Amino acid sequence: MNENLFASFIAPTILGLPAAVLIILFPPLLIPTSKYLINNRLITTQQWLIKLTSKQMMTMHNTKGRTWSLMLVSLIIFIATTNLLGLLPYSFTPTTQLSMNLAMAIPLWAGAVIMGFRSKIKNALAHFLPQGTPTPLIPMLVIIETISLLIQPMALAVRLTANITAGHLLMHLIGSATLAMSTINLPSTLIIFTILILLTILEIAVALIQAHVFTLLVSLYLHDNT
Repeated sequence: MNENLFASFIAPTILGLPAAVLIILFPPLLIPTSKYLINNRLITTQQWLIKLTSKQMMTMHNTKGRTWSLMLVSLIIFIATTNLLGLLPYSFTPTTQLSMNLAMAIPLWAGAVIMGFRSKIKNALAHFLPQGTPTPLIPMLVIIETISLLIQPMALAVRLTANITAGHLLMHLIGSATLAMSTINLPSTLIIFTILILLTILEIAVALIQAHVFTLLVSLYLHDNT
């Protein structure tokens, strides 16, 4: 019970070298591919889920926005698999690192904003000043809208980091309580263990939902700028 709660969030190293890159490259290896004309059930289900997700995100986009479909589908698959692998015992979850989430959020956000300024400069600038704004409030609203635009990638990264980190900490605390109670009171241990199982199921859902939310928000930023 006295161990550091945040020890599992420290980036692992191998012979003093950071192993985070290898961990990040590992999830794509788990995605099955087929070399045959007729796919098996696993490949068919995977393709159905990818088509369903892509259709849901790309319906609201125009032709220019749909050029991002491959990137967005790859993003949601990567985040979902990384989050799920992080639920395994003695594993490391890269999405608990704010630096990594910022490295995903900032380029995608910047690409969407730059595309908006290049193709729809008037509409992009119009977001900084809503129609019908009183003249005395114009400078204040421009500052507020500029700040709200600049904090979008930070909000994306912090939301993903906070949700994944909070779930892992809660599972760690309840798991430690289960071990501590196992030698004291067996009925209480069974109750806490049941709560731990239910929390694990919830964290699996959270891992998938947060991947979808992250990608969906990037898709909405893209939609506003295309």
